[in-house]
Amino acid sequence: MKTRSSTKERRKVSTLRQTLTCSQKEAVSSSFMTATGDNFFNAFAIYLQASAMQISSLTAIPQFIGAFFQLLSVWLVHFIERKRLVVGTAIFQSVVMFLLAALAAAAWQGLPAVRWLIVLAVLYHACLNVIQPQWRAWMGSLVPAKRRGVFFALRSRLSMAVSLLVFILGGAILTWANRMELTWLGFVCLFAAAGIGRFTSSQHFRKMHDPDPHPYMSDPRVIRSTLKHCREALSDKSFRQYSFFVAGMQAMVAISAPFFAVYMLEDLQWTYLQFSLNSVASIVMQFLTLGLWGRIADRFGNRLVLIVCSLILPLLPILWLVSSNFYYLILVQFLSGIGWSGFNLSSANYLYDIRPHRSNFALYAALQSTTQASCVFVGALAGGWVATHAIAVAAYFPFELASPIFVVFILSFSLRSVMSLWFITKTKEPYLRFRPSMLRVVYRVAKFNPISGAALDWLTVVRKKDKKEK
Repeated sequence: MKTRSSTKERRKVSTLRQTLTCSQKEAVSSSFMTATGDNFFNAFAIYLQASAMQISSLTAIPQFIGAFFQLLSVWLVHFIERKRLVVGTAIFQSVVMFLLAALAAAAWQGLPAVRWLIVLAVLYHACLNVIQPQWRAWMGSLVPAKRRGVFFALRSRLSMAVSLLVFILGGAILTWANRMELTWLGFVCLFAAAGIGRFTSSQHFRKMHDPDPHPYMSDPRVIRSTLKHCREALSDKSFRQYSFFVAGMQAMVAISAPFFAVYMLEDLQWTYLQFSLNSVASIVMQFLTLGLWGRIADRFGNRLVLIVCSLILPLLPILWLVSSNFYYLILVQFLSGIGWSGFNLSSANYLYDIRPHRSNFALYAALQSTTQASCVFVGALAGGWVATHAIAVAAYFPFELASPIFVVFILSFSLRSVMSLWFITKTKEPYLRFRPSMLRVVYRVAKFNPISGAALDWLTVVRKKDKKEK
């Protein structure tokens, strides 16, 4: 009996070790896609000579439609085995990236090509949102709590290092291709590498063990139950105020976000490498300051961090008007990384504080993501309309603007400031029931967001004595 038991235990340990190794390899493979996807979509649209409204649509429509797939994912797992859903979605996403490479190879110009880019971007974001909640649940049930900190710290470092390397190399490849008048070939290489990386990642997912392939029993009433919980969440005043603020702030940011790439690549005539380095500066600073913001939030509360960061975020677009110097704008991006690091971290944990006791956190997070995407949709389209008429609007300013795009930046600054003042005056520090320390929360890079840099996904490391509530 002891021999059988020890043999079974060894097999279990061996399976876990193999699965965790595959997960680390998956992180490296998928980084080729996350570093390429959002980061170069706007640059590709500019190469295709997209209009201002089309560029804003590229931010608005894919994120709006894609966010609803996170709610769909929560529902689908009641009927489809979790591992099968993740693997199948990852394979489909690799096909989407290869189709983007084909679109770049065709080197089409004009409206039809941009329309196809938007369609493929919708599919790209839909896949991300299907996988994200399932990955979180899968890894949460797989990795032993005592090993999560070490495991995900290593995984995040691998993912981050590869992502930044691919991002910078991608900018260098596009710069070289542009000088050789083969820009289309540069985009083909980037999207094809992303497709290969995602397909490889799907095969690593396939080799991983899922200890709980059916976390939920199939229930035909699950849709009705989900809608009931959504209504209950929206009836809570604290949750409504929080959702309005976070979603509203992202909407005001979305007004200007798509046009920073336009300003850098068209107005300033930067190379793709300079464009990449500018974005990397913000992402690196996010990770360097994440731990600091976590310690501040633990000691003084998430509301204080949100207030401080809400005073930083409105300043960012207006600082772009001061100078077009490359190194100055790198410093602006450093400040952007500091602000977004604290904002993303504290807003995620503020949601944890205000949700009702023992409620479905995944559902609350998915509902918040959907609300946010809806507001981003409105904000981005509004920004596109303003950018289309920017020259006419700029004529009414009492001073001359160096670029018509600055009209969009000024509008975004004004509305971000309004949202910040509303939050500071309306919200209060929530009752802080037990939750794990920020220093025992581990993160991964879920994707790179053109609005707020690195979008993080998280798991909570809970000690045995802390399992009163998750």
